[in-house]
Amino acid sequence: MKHTARHHRTALMSALVMALSGHVSVVAAAGNASSPAHSTQKAKVAHMTSESKTRVASLLKAIETGESGPVSAINPNKYIQHNLAVADGLSGFGAVLQALPKGSARVNTVRIFQDGDFVFAHTEYDFFGPRIGFDIFRFEDGRIVEHWDNLQPTPAAPNPSGRTMTDGPTTPGDLDRTDENKALVKAFVDDILVGGKTDRLAGYFNGDDYRQHNPNIADGLSGLGAALQAMAKANVTMKYARVHKVLGEGNFVLVVSEGEFAGQPTSFYDLFRVEAGKIAEHWDTMETVSPQSEWRNANGKFGF
Repeated sequence: MKHTARHHRTALMSALVMALSGHVSVVAAAGNASSPAHSTQKAKVAHMTSESKTRVASLLKAIETGESGPVSAINPNKYIQHNLAVADGLSGFGAVLQALPKGSARVNTVRIFQDGDFVFAHTEYDFFGPRIGFDIFRFEDGRIVEHWDNLQPTPAAPNPSGRTMTDGPTTPGDLDRTDENKALVKAFVDDILVGGKTDRLAGYFNGDDYRQHNPNIADGLSGLGAALQAMAKANVTMKYARVHKVLGEGNFVLVVSEGEFAGQPTSFYDLFRVEAGKIAEHWDTMETVSPQSEWRNANGKFGF
């Protein structure tokens, strides 16, 4: 018999209460062989990576379905929250779920990646309104202990090149070049977005072949240039001040930065796809950092 949305929501809230009481069982991590062969170790790492991604995807989907099982991915004794509108711990997560109108949430995770202990996801939400979000989860001993996110309202229409904020490739390639691709993207952000060294811009791209998913910018360096000119004419400034984290899997690299947009403190999450040693595609979200007087936790927006 199919459960109702109310039943699932109640089950999820019950799971949160149980977790806070320490009664949710821990999902066992893969065991360690005493002297594993190299191929066995690679298979184990691949399994753990796949498992962590699956657990994150299930936890996010539970916001919509109300399923209780995925809550066991979170360590009830240590859950550090960096969404400034949410209190620390499972109690903070539960309070947000309780505030949602029944049956209103929708969650569609479009792409998900892992870099060591970090899993990061790119998701379409209808969560107090339609939004596009990046979520980062940190795992410790097989369970989630920390969360960051960056959310932006979903635009009403595609960008000037007909692209949405989430369409495009989803599967990472060039897995053996992760570190190289992270270094390339980090250098681009440091040189261009933070350092303003525009004379180096062309070296990071294959001519004008650059797919753009920012809702206000067209494809190519030409589209980026036109957008920057329009911003300057409107006296709208954008400044990247500091890079906090660079995460990657294969040819996808996420950069978390802070700075200012239109005079407001802003969190920038930029996802890049690298192709043959050049930046080929870009997705992003920008979120204004709220005043500290409004924070529901003391962890800060970044805190890596």
